[in-house]
Amino acid sequence: QQTQALLGVSEVIAQHRDLVEMVRDLATRLYPVAPFDFVSLVLHEPERDLMRLHVLCTRNPLKTPAPDERPAHESPAGWAWRRQEPLVIPDFHKESRYEGLLTYLRQEGFSSACWLPLTTAQRRLGAMGFGSNAPRPYRRAELQFLERVARHVALAVDNALQFQKVESYQLQLARERDRLRLLLEVNNALIARRNLHDLFAAISSSLRQLFQCEYASLALFDPATQQMRLRALDFPTGKGFLDQELSLPLESSPAGMAFTTRKPLVLGRAELDRVAPELARRVAAEGLCSGVCIPLIAGSNALGTLNLASRREGAFTQQDVDFLSQVAGQIAIAVENALAYREIVEIKDKLAEEKLYLEDEIRTEYNSEEMIGDSPAWQRILEQVKTVAPTNSTVLILGETGTGKELVARAIHNWSTRRAATFVKMNCAAIPAGLLESELFGHEKGAFTGAIDRRVGRFELANRGTLFLDEIGDVPLELQPKLLRVLQEQEFERLGGVSTVRVDVRLVAATNRDLSRMVAERLFRSDLFYRLNIFPIVVPPLRERPEDIPHLVRYFAQKYSRQMNRRIESVPASAMQAMVRYPWPGNIRELENFIERAVILTQGSELRIPVAELRAHADAAPSGISTLEAAERQHILRALERSRGIIGGPGGAAVRLGIKRTTLQSRMRRLGIPNRLVRSAPKS
Repeated sequence: QQTQALLGVSEVIAQHRDLVEMVRDLATRLYPVAPFDFVSLVLHEPERDLMRLHVLCTRNPLKTPAPDERPAHESPAGWAWRRQEPLVIPDFHKESRYEGLLTYLRQEGFSSACWLPLTTAQRRLGAMGFGSNAPRPYRRAELQFLERVARHVALAVDNALQFQKVESYQLQLARERDRLRLLLEVNNALIARRNLHDLFAAISSSLRQLFQCEYASLALFDPATQQMRLRALDFPTGKGFLDQELSLPLESSPAGMAFTTRKPLVLGRAELDRVAPELARRVAAEGLCSGVCIPLIAGSNALGTLNLASRREGAFTQQDVDFLSQVAGQIAIAVENALAYREIVEIKDKLAEEKLYLEDEIRTEYNSEEMIGDSPAWQRILEQVKTVAPTNSTVLILGETGTGKELVARAIHNWSTRRAATFVKMNCAAIPAGLLESELFGHEKGAFTGAIDRRVGRFELANRGTLFLDEIGDVPLELQPKLLRVLQEQEFERLGGVSTVRVDVRLVAATNRDLSRMVAERLFRSDLFYRLNIFPIVVPPLRERPEDIPHLVRYFAQKYSRQMNRRIESVPASAMQAMVRYPWPGNIRELENFIERAVILTQGSELRIPVAELRAHADAAPSGISTLEAAERQHILRALERSRGIIGGPGGAAVRLGIKRTTLQSRMRRLGIPNRLVRSAPKS
């Protein structure tokens, strides 16, 4: 009988590769030869040193599930595996070891058992157990037979485990092959395709086949609406409830949550039912039961999510999520490139306009070599310019209107390391306060009414170059903190934008106003003033450098004679003396306009100067001033003298002149009347 039983064991082993079916078939063959009420197969797990129950066959159904694993030192199967000897326990009630397992076996009605090692020539596998409902000693002959059975079973178990491992390796290799093929397709798409829809179409089919899912899409974040928006969709079996260009709420959609947390999100039917009601209705109508959303992150920038969904429950494992995260990294690069390409296409038609705009802004009549003058005051200015130009420090140029502050700013740029880059200028007083922020920092499309396109601001145009802000004192108080931030951090956000723009800009500012006085009157932020006032340069008015007037006269005469195709060879000495004596309240700008008018009037080779105007001013008494502008200037000066420099208040110059204080200040700036003549009204 035992020999026949062993032959039957060999047949069973030859027929089965599944361990559970094999043990059940063995139990049927062995019952007549070796009576038992349960047979078990327990294998050792070396990673954790555990004995794991793989198969347990019993004559009668169990009341409760058997414990599937125990530490090797707490298991009778572990004892047999370690000692490589049979372990016999004839009566569980008389055994003090292995209390936990034996208690369970007693509760199930078993009273005795033996465990035999499962070992091949190459390795120790575990143990095979036979148990009975009644106490019984296992005789030597019976144990020898069971040992022979265990040796046969050990070979079968080893073969089955090896076969499972080979199958597992084959599946893993096939999976890796498919996934590497997908990565290759993503890389090829990244290189060959620039359109977002073409890109996703090239990889979505492989995604759906590899992960056995019906739905695939890309959702990208839209800063304008603060929502996720489906930009590419592949759903051949869809019913149309989930369509392209669908907007998804950031807070309550799976794509929005994955984008916000930057972590993959795996969803079952319960999670899908808890999303935004409208989206949940659409998902249910499509019959989707499980899904996964993987964030698309390129560098530190989150772009959106890759979304897959299936009509099967639990379609996505953790292994799938890990690989999809790897794929998403490649897709994110491709998406970023596609978006950049689309942006380039959108702004290509604007480049010509922006180029003309930029050229108009940076065009100038002067260069640093045309800084005319050899007076001590002007030479001091040139020395200051040469000192500060090689640095990146902010420069504040102070001086009356028309003294050449922009020329000094251009000289600072041309003598700096930034001379190969752009010099961008902007007059803050010439732009309405409501548009000044957009002009400085730019705006996004739709940032305000009329913003039909994105606009690049002056700070971006001046990147790696120099930005010259004239009349800096006219920047509104509410805009000054943003200006201070870009000076300190070299970064800002466009109007209506959410992304930070970084620039490398050297700022040169100019004003004819007394900024320190404006700070005291809380018309200008003190922190911005200190940040601007790092290296102040005070440009003297022309009346304080009369030695330079002859040089400037000759320069402007040559300039306009060339433009008008005239030949002017000399300037009368009397005319030159009159121009040197004249105070030039409009400074160099007034002198230039005066010489241009003289060139127009000149017919011969000698410059014809309207000396009468200048002599009248130099020789006449205050009541006989020749020009309206000079008369107004003298009138204001007399009013300031009589009010002892006080502008406002009952006895101030504004009241004496019959105009508002702000109107008087504006005219003083226009006429070049220095602020040092003004003092504060005494406090009551």
